[in-house]
This record gives sequence, C-alpha cells and structure tokens, in this order.
Amino acid sequence: MANETGYNVAVVGATGAVGEQMLKTLEQKEFPIKNLQLLSSKRSAGKKISFKGNEYTVEEATPEAFEGVQLALFSAGGSVSKALAPEAVKRGAVVVDNTSAYRMDENVPLVVPEVNENALKEHNGIIANPNCSTIQMVVALEPIREKYGLKKVIVSTYQAVSGAGLAAVEEMKEQSRDVLDEKEINPEILPVGGDKKHYQIAFNAIPQIDKFQDNGYTFEEMKMINETKKIMHQNDLEVAATCVRLPVETGHSESVYIEVEKGSPDAEELKQLLSDGKGITLQDNPSEQEYPMAVDSVGLPDVFVGRIRRDLDRENAYHFWVVSDNLLKGAAYNSVQIAESLVKLNLLKG
Repeated sequence: MANETGYNVAVVGATGAVGEQMLKTLEQKEFPIKNLQLLSSKRSAGKKISFKGNEYTVEEATPEAFEGVQLALFSAGGSVSKALAPEAVKRGAVVVDNTSAYRMDENVPLVVPEVNENALKEHNGIIANPNCSTIQMVVALEPIREKYGLKKVIVSTYQAVSGAGLAAVEEMKEQSRDVLDEKEINPEILPVGGDKKHYQIAFNAIPQIDKFQDNGYTFEEMKMINETKKIMHQNDLEVAATCVRLPVETGHSESVYIEVEKGSPDAEELKQLLSDGKGITLQDNPSEQEYPMAVDSVGLPDVFVGRIRRDLDRENAYHFWVVSDNLLKGAAYNSVQIAESLVKLNLLKG
C-alpha cells in the first residue's frame, strides 16, 4: 500500500509495546510514508497490524528485508540492532535505534531533538535514541543549561513497570491481586529477568533497574550518567543517579537536583524559562496542589515539570520534579521526532 510521495519506512519490533507506539506516532504526526514494512522476530511474523486504515502483515526481520528502505526505526532489543542495523545501513537506510546498542558509540550521535538536533548532521547511518529516563531529564535541563550553564545534576528516578516490558506489567497486576487476596507471591521478572533474585513489585519499591556494575551503580544509572554528558557535549558535568522501580504502569517520575554555573536566578525565573522550553509543559502551583503526576502524563508527548524551588543552603542550586510517558517521549515519540528532524535537515535520501 504505497503513497506517491514520502519515504520507504521499516519498523523493526513492530509488535512490541514501543513498536506499537511508533506506529501510532507516525500516524498521528502524518509522517510522509511511501511504503511501510513491519518487521519482527520469526515468532511474530505473520501477525496483522492496522495502519491508517490499511492492514499490514508483519514480516521476519532479515538483512534482505531492508532492500529499498530509506528509514528504519528499531526497537527489538540490542542484539537485533547489533545484527541488523549495519545491514540496513549497507542497503541505504538511515537507522534510528531505540536500544542501548549504539548509544555510547563515539561514531553514533545520541539525539534528543529539543536538545541537540544538529548532532544528526554527524551521523554515519545510525542514530541512537537515548534511554527513556535520560530523555525526559535532558529536555527539562536544556533551557537552564543554555542560559545559566550546569555544574552538577543528581537525579532519583521513580520508574514505571512498563519500562521492563509487557510481561512485567502483567506480573505487577497479578501480584497486586494476589496481595489483596492474601495469596502467596512468586516473583519471576523484576528487578531484572536474567538476574539471580526476583522481588515483589506490587506495593513495593525496588532500588534496582538493570544489573549492578562493579562500581556499585546499576547499568540504568550509568546510562543516565554517561548519556547526559554525551547529549550535552559536557564531559565535565557532574552527574549521579539512583534508579528505582515503582508499581506504576506508565510514566516515569524524577526528582532532580542541579547546580548552575553562573548567576542565581529565583524559582520564578526558572519557571518562566521552562514554560517557554521546547516540549515542556509547566505544572507548578503549590497553593493549588498542582504538579506533574505519572497518571496524567500517559498518552501525552510532553515532558512535565513542577515543584521548582531553590535549595535552602546553596544560592546556585535548585530542585524540581519531572514526569513523562516512558513509552512515548521516552521512546517512540522521540524516535519519530528524530525522523522528522532528518527530513527537516534534508538528511534522508529522497
């Protein structure tokens, strides 16, 4: 089913949670698509998916499937990206990869369009989409960094279970029912499917997302630290992270502490700066108990910021709260924004 104008687009991992959101976002944004290919593992091949009123059959992702593809959006796991992204590039496609496979590769730009869109001009065929928790934080940080500079960032995250996949969401729901019915809990997935122990997520908070590294930080925490420095082109930025999984289905929340390099603007100045920022919605009215919450972010593409206040001991330090839909801006929406930026900057072969 082809249009006369537009690009030949492939979505890899089309049957997954992020793949579904990518398709919804491509449709809502009316991205110019000439031909659409939906690709997945052999197991999911043959499934039918509707897009813009037409039915598409999901095909197995193989190197040959990328013949003629100009843009490939990947969200099927790091090993799939490692194996197939170079094959797609070899055949002329530009790849936007939503896994951690290429994020810290020095030859691959790591892009959040509101922050570093021009980094796309340096791409060599592959562009990396950052980690969900990093994306929402840097969108909120960028207007402040641009005006006042940044010295230090300390973030504690409160992350939704959907970030661990659909099976983890089902496990949370099942455990919640079991707790209420006073049944025994048998966790099998969280915090990490492949790790030694598994813990209850229902009515709990688990201070581990991804596996621990030798330095005592988890891989998720190191992603936030390293990706923030790379996106902002600031290796001397001090960043620390503690990442926690909460029994929330969708929407990551973050408590962020920052120190600016120059000046000491009051909280009202920062509120104005952020309310004018690209992709940001300010929700900050303590007298009316107005602040961002995970449940209100679901299905919306913006990053929501509130609880902005100056630190009580340091003139150049501030605290704020950031919330976003981890499957949308944290993944699918940002990927499609990158695709739109590629078109805008004339970086896709027409």
